[in-house]
Amino acid sequence: MGQDQQKDRREGRLAAFVIAGATILWLALQALGKQLGWSARVALIGDLAAVAAYIFALALVWRIWRRGSGK
Repeated sequence: MGQDQQKDRREGRLAAFVIAGATILWLALQALGKQLGWSARVALIGDLAAVAAYIFALALVWRIWRRGSGK
């Protein structure tokens, strides 16, 4: 297995963990916020953090895809 393949796999796993972790944390924050009666403004912070994590994961997947399409 080449160095590039190992890097692609590592970044792919990282992207998967970021997506899964962001989703689980976002769901937990939504449930907790509803239970504690948080305002929409506070919930927006969690939403923006989740979107930032998804954009980071998208950037990782984009880089993997671009490296693969150059071969």
